Amino acid sequence: MPRFSLLPLPGEDGDRNNKRKIMCGIVSILNIQEQTPELRQKALRMSQKIRHRGPDWSGIYVGGSAILAHERLSIVDPESGRQPLFSPDKKQVLAVNGEIYNHKDIRAEFKDYQFQTGSDCEVILALYRQMMARSGGHPTDADITRMLESLSGIFAFCLYDVETDQFLLARDPIGVIPLYIGYDDDGKVYCASELKALEGQCDRYEPFLPGSFYWSREPGQRKYYHREWMDHPIAGDGDSTPEGVASTPETEMSAAAEKIRESLMSAVRRQLMSDVPYGVLLSGGLDSSVISAIAEKYAQNRVEDGTKAWWPRLHSFAVGLKGAPDLAKAKLVADYIGTVHHEINYTIQEGLDAIRDVIYFIETYDVTTVRASTPMYLLARVIKSMGIKMVLSGEGADEIFGGYLYFHKAPSPEEFHKETVRKLSKLYLYDCLRANKSLAAWGVEGRVPFLDKEFLDVAMSLDPKFKMCPGQTIEKKVVREAFSDMLPAEVAWRQKEQFSDGVGYSWIDTLKEITASAVSDEQMAHAAERFPINPPRNKEEYYYRSIFAEHFPSDSAARSVPSVPSIACSTAEALAWDKAWAGQNEPSGRAVRDVHHNA
Repeated sequence: MPRFSLLPLPGEDGDRNNKRKIMCGIVSILNIQEQTPELRQKALRMSQKIRHRGPDWSGIYVGGSAILAHERLSIVDPESGRQPLFSPDKKQVLAVNGEIYNHKDIRAEFKDYQFQTGSDCEVILALYRQMMARSGGHPTDADITRMLESLSGIFAFCLYDVETDQFLLARDPIGVIPLYIGYDDDGKVYCASELKALEGQCDRYEPFLPGSFYWSREPGQRKYYHREWMDHPIAGDGDSTPEGVASTPETEMSAAAEKIRESLMSAVRRQLMSDVPYGVLLSGGLDSSVISAIAEKYAQNRVEDGTKAWWPRLHSFAVGLKGAPDLAKAKLVADYIGTVHHEINYTIQEGLDAIRDVIYFIETYDVTTVRASTPMYLLARVIKSMGIKMVLSGEGADEIFGGYLYFHKAPSPEEFHKETVRKLSKLYLYDCLRANKSLAAWGVEGRVPFLDKEFLDVAMSLDPKFKMCPGQTIEKKVVREAFSDMLPAEVAWRQKEQFSDGVGYSWIDTLKEITASAVSDEQMAHAAERFPINPPRNKEEYYYRSIFAEHFPSDSAARSVPSVPSIACSTAEALAWDKAWAGQNEPSGRAVRDVHHNA
């Protein structure tokens, strides 16, 4: 086997100064008792650390008890829409990272509001002013919930009301867009798109919870996003067959598949809103192939107005080691649907060399996230070099439809559904984080149609019987049925490969081997002493944790990352489904040995 090398363990013999200080990014300091030049400079330094997220424009507001800074990646309305955004009378200020897909519909409802830009996010200001007017300036939680539920998109924002000296923070339902909240002992509240902006700048911080808001009049995070399907499966929904057609398992599955098809195609179309060149991530697995195929159908015209597309050819991107299982399948799909395809090969050594930077940008030491983020980080650099600023991705399908191989062992429809809900609730700590930050490191925005709010309501309300995969039944069958006519059969019915597996098994095997050599048995024996918060469970995690601690030494940073036992990316709760999984902790799909086969 070729010899590969990693940098020395930080904290052992490593260089502690090997950091890169560099799609939008937001930073806010709130509840300020006295504005000072020093505090403004502090905000600017914090914002500079996330400039990779928004290299197109930098803006800052200082006034009242607030500072709002913004680093902009121009996707919609590049010619204006500088942030922070202001209401017409300058009484409200908004810094936001995200995309509001239904902004044109919302704009149409505000005929008398004088919008200042073409930015899709400006509608948040109009909705806020409407909410304040209707509530007499004293909105309830229900009022704020109603306002936020009006938004279809992905977002994290800070809105400061100059007139009332109040602020509102909020994050999208699933947490596609990252956001962290911090506090200091002087009562100031901080928020930032990435934790690197908060590290060392406040006394404590934590991830801002998805589907939540913080209203300064009644401090604390409160949930606004809740659905009936979160509490229990909705049995029977989606199993209706067309009138006059006999109900059979086959016709029921067909009806469910049609629901999924219509809803997902609508979600993809919504998310093609863009004034800049865009592409698709095409791994060769089912999920990315479905998204790519749908996108290709709409790519010839602008979804905003139906006119001819500004960039009429859709580009697809795949990454992997030479000979990786995903690459051949990705080329097959690209040829089938007609994209301009780009296959990016990386070497194991290139991947190893990038790990330190990857951990800095994705801000986690979770093993499977680091494994999968590294090739995506390398791919994003190429995408950026081609002038593409936005890509669609297939994240979320495995959580919604039970695509991970361990779902084959689900003991009942109820347990299957509960696990999908658990997985969705934690996505912001795993795949959402990877999909967003790996791309944002190079100023590229990732969108995830499977996590579209409207699509989620359809998909998660299906009877779990349409998703289950007992025994050798193929996982995500309802999705395959829905889109089999748009894909080559070899891909439409291909078994799940987790992304870090699909880029090439030797990538994972090498990581395990060389981290095992880099971390001694003695170091592992004392892991809990060095890392009392979430002690590493194996040598690979120990290595990543060491790098993470170099970049982010605080206890807040350590607590921001989950560390739980898992099999094939399961939650800890699902380990009870199979006695053979007891005591195991291996995220690779190959760990489910009696289900997995090389595809």
